[in-house]
Amino acid sequence: MNPLCSRCDKVVYPTEKVNCLDKYWHKGCFSCEVCKMTLNMKNYKGFDKKPYCSQHYPKTSFTIVADTPENLRLKQQSKMQSQVLYKEEFEKSKGKGFSVVADTPEMQRVKKLQDQISNIKYHEEFEKSRMGGDGSPTDAFTSPGFQQPAHSPSYNYDPQPVRSAAAPPPPSSGGKCYRAVYDYAAADEDEVSFADGDLIVDVQQIDEGWMFGRVERTGKQGMLPSNYVQPI
Repeated sequence: MNPLCSRCDKVVYPTEKVNCLDKYWHKGCFSCEVCKMTLNMKNYKGFDKKPYCSQHYPKTSFTIVADTPENLRLKQQSKMQSQVLYKEEFEKSKGKGFSVVADTPEMQRVKKLQDQISNIKYHEEFEKSRMGGDGSPTDAFTSPGFQQPAHSPSYNYDPQPVRSAAAPPPPSSGGKCYRAVYDYAAADEDEVSFADGDLIVDVQQIDEGWMFGRVERTGKQGMLPSNYVQPI
């Protein structure tokens, strides 16, 4: 016995049967729950055992917890418990090999003075390393064994700008002109992708749900759903 279609409740024969989402459908009835665009096994998205297109697939949302007085009380209690635990750990760690020094203005002044002394010593050691024992510079470029490299010929490089000619658009076949009202990503090789607002030219109607046309922005042509565009 042949099953019934989940969309129209009519008998589905094997030649036109689509088995998906634990249900049976006619090929023409397997469409998006919102825009009724005809889908296939490659471009459908299932939610709650219902087919959707990528544009109208239900978006999941996060649950927001209300900031009620009870929640505020629990939050304050958790914060107090954390502070108590921190103080307990701090008291236990006292006297175990390290001490906490307060960052007072006096300690900041001493730290700054130590940094200045370290910087002066660094420059003194650096200058000593650059001078020899007799006070003469020890730069490798002034040593007797150093030879100035021979002068290499210079080359003038004058690159010329390269002009790339854009490929001419395919000739118009006298079809109708439409404008996209949704973004669409191609699911098969014979389909074409476009963005909201793109101009679709040379459009030819194929059946009730699909058309053939060329995207003027990209120059690519192929199959496209008819309910994603509107005539101009």
